Amino acid sequence: MDAFRLGSSRGLTPVMAAVVFWGFLAAASGHAQVASQSIREEVLAAMAKATGFMMDKVADKGGFLWHYSSDLSRKWGEIPARDSQIWVQPPSTPTVGAMLVDAYKATGDKRYREYAGKTADVLIWGQGASGGWHYFIDFDPAGVREWNAEAPNNFRGWEEFYHYYGNATFDDDTTTSAIRFLLRLYNTTLDAKYRPAVLLGIEFVLEAQYKNGAWPQRFPLKPEYSHDGRPDYSVHYTFNDGVAANNIYLLWEAYETLGDERYLTAARTGMDFYFAAQLPEPQAGWAQQYSFDLKPAWGRSYEPSALCTAQTLDNIRDLQEFYRLTGDRRFLRPIPAALDWLQRSVIPSLAPRATHAFYYEVGSNAPLYPHHVVKDGKIDHYVVNHEPSFMQAHSATMKIDVEKLRQQYEVLASQSPEEIKASRPTEHGRPSPETPSREEVSKLIQSLDSRGAWLSDIEVIDTGNYVDNPPFRFRGIDTRTYVRNMYRCLAFLSAEGESK
Repeated sequence: MDAFRLGSSRGLTPVMAAVVFWGFLAAASGHAQVASQSIREEVLAAMAKATGFMMDKVADKGGFLWHYSSDLSRKWGEIPARDSQIWVQPPSTPTVGAMLVDAYKATGDKRYREYAGKTADVLIWGQGASGGWHYFIDFDPAGVREWNAEAPNNFRGWEEFYHYYGNATFDDDTTTSAIRFLLRLYNTTLDAKYRPAVLLGIEFVLEAQYKNGAWPQRFPLKPEYSHDGRPDYSVHYTFNDGVAANNIYLLWEAYETLGDERYLTAARTGMDFYFAAQLPEPQAGWAQQYSFDLKPAWGRSYEPSALCTAQTLDNIRDLQEFYRLTGDRRFLRPIPAALDWLQRSVIPSLAPRATHAFYYEVGSNAPLYPHHVVKDGKIDHYVVNHEPSFMQAHSATMKIDVEKLRQQYEVLASQSPEEIKASRPTEHGRPSPETPSREEVSKLIQSLDSRGAWLSDIEVIDTGNYVDNPPFRFRGIDTRTYVRNMYRCLAFLSAEGESK
């Protein structure tokens, strides 16, 4: 009506005013469509530019590390890397590969498929004969033994690098992330050349599983390497750093994708180990790893044979996810007792910075704290006792909201299997970023430098003495930042498509 009155006041007839009005709306709609198309093209161009830089300038044969100086002269995985290395341990080569698959599926741009294939090829090249992967792939394998031999002097605390084991690891989602990426690439492209590596990798996971459902940290087993006078920890039944959980989720995905019932059976057997490993009341938590008599066992020299609050939290979350996957309510049963132990283990003197110690002694439930001993400016060894230590600020304490965890559990327990299956979160192993606004995605595009690099602030800790010495801070190229920004772009494109 306002348009008609406006038209009449200017000497236009109602019909003429209507034409003007609807013409204005059409023009506005057209401008909006052009603007929408423009921002979409800008996002796609930024993604292509960033990916071209990462694949053509940063990657080595399609493989990645974690961090790079801006001029690419210095490189890091979890620790400083050799020039001949790429990393398998996330966030690195498989992480980028999985994102490239998702980018190809979302955009249809075949360049992402080609890049993903290049990343897959280098992972297959570095796959062990048994089917697994080490933390890294080294294009100069003859130098790895010497590099490992120097590790105790250069990387104090990273005891996983102290010996040349010559086997593969499940630690930190290393082997499982590589298999998961190759599985998704195969499932997306149906290219038969990826199938042998996928099947070999999954068979490796099956072969490594103990009869009780647990997995060692490394496989094939290499028990001959001792650590600080203790037996090698890599053969233990291991939860630490996602060993059990990542194998279970991979096997579940492999079953859903390939349909082999053996994968489902192994996944369920792995889930059952969570019941066997829970300590009895009143300490109904979990340890990071267990000896063959199912007792908490030492890991690295600062990881005592004790209950671990962080591991208990992880296992509670896993059990809840197992319920979502299976609809079997028995996976909820261990949780209340574990929450009760966490509630009884609060240490008021740690407030407000923390609520719990990282480790608690079996039996007494007394908190345990690791201490570092320095020699010649570097960490020489660790001791663990009941005395609070400076390491509290690093990793010896945690802040846990037990009441919030209990509320989350009660909400889940109140839901039927049908309800929880309908509300399952994003697929395990895939990030679920918040969708950026147009303003945010525009800033993201503008933040690319002229090469196509997303630079970010990076901290690399002193591997000789990470407790006492400050980290090395610099502005450089971070693989995680690239992957995260690409997923933010994909989320924006998806939201734009749904809004049309």
